[in-house]
Amino acid sequence: MDGTDALTISVIGDLANIERASWDRLANPPDQPYDPFLSWDFLQALEESGCASAAKGWQPAHLVARDASGAAVGAMPLYAKDHSYGEYVFDHAWADALQRAGGQYYPKLQCAVPFTPAPGRRVLARDASVQTALAQASIGLAQRAGASSVHATFAEEDLVRRLAPLGFQTRTGLQYHWFNRDYATFADFLAGLSSQKRKNIRRERERACESVRIRRLRGDEIKARDWDFFFRCYTDTGARKWGSPYLNRAFFDLLGQRMADQCVLFVAEEADGTPLASALNLIGGEALYGRYWGRVADVPFLHFELCYYQAIDLAIELKLPRVEAGAQGEHKLARGYVPVQTFSAHWIEHDGLRNAVKHYLRQETPAVVEEAEILNEHAPFKKAD
Repeated sequence: MDGTDALTISVIGDLANIERASWDRLANPPDQPYDPFLSWDFLQALEESGCASAAKGWQPAHLVARDASGAAVGAMPLYAKDHSYGEYVFDHAWADALQRAGGQYYPKLQCAVPFTPAPGRRVLARDASVQTALAQASIGLAQRAGASSVHATFAEEDLVRRLAPLGFQTRTGLQYHWFNRDYATFADFLAGLSSQKRKNIRRERERACESVRIRRLRGDEIKARDWDFFFRCYTDTGARKWGSPYLNRAFFDLLGQRMADQCVLFVAEEADGTPLASALNLIGGEALYGRYWGRVADVPFLHFELCYYQAIDLAIELKLPRVEAGAQGEHKLARGYVPVQTFSAHWIEHDGLRNAVKHYLRQETPAVVEEAEILNEHAPFKKAD
């Protein structure tokens, strides 16, 4: 479709059909913090491995905007979906409501990084008018394809506000992030906590490490056997949480080949070297992202050590401003991770469902904001006099 100023927007059904450098210039411009999940390497690995594919209900339908010279000036990672799994912003009730009313919720269009509840840029363009054109194009694509809706999840707050005039409704959620207050050591972080919380964390770390040692692996240090063990752990967790894991071994092979320097693997082992548990993190420009974890044996507090405390240690060492440890989990609060609001934008074609969602969000949003305020009051940090 043609927009103003000779802007042309096309649908790309396979990220391999756009130059890696062109995509990455839009996804990670040099004046913005590096986001590993928006990179061509990460997204294309999801597609090439078959994890983000039509067979899995994630049909790529990326939008790319080009100017009159043919240069890519904007992009929108977009997927046509026939389910709501792997998103972490839950709209199953919306789908059920439309189904009961005789409508059809699927397919829908999802602007997101599949299986990755990490807030970040979603409409990739410097120019606000190009962002608007891409969002309008996503609505047009939904209407032509018979999709019920367009959803931009874990988006920037500024973007969801910019999309509101186009009919997108804003939804607010909560995550728990750890923030680096210029700590030099983990002990500095502990010093800022209340006495009881400080003692609890020390006790948890001591118990977790009584009979295990923890190796930190990055880049070429991560060998095939380490990926094999990690994948064994990941599939165990996925089977217990979701019934079947979202990602396959081929994806992690590609991740290790293309993004090894951004990957950090924590492996807990017995004294004889037998691995017990593993956790994968990705390094971004301003955050360490905790992604997946699993274990083959139960060790008290090992989950907290591998997923939260080791991540804090590494973020302090790398001088990263924060750690994002994934979706949900009020248990993170006692360990120094505080609630932050996340945002998504939702355009819905059906008048009845759109109005029902608007009514629902008017009730949900104040409740989420109030919950964040209450949780912050119970953060483990020392109270000011």
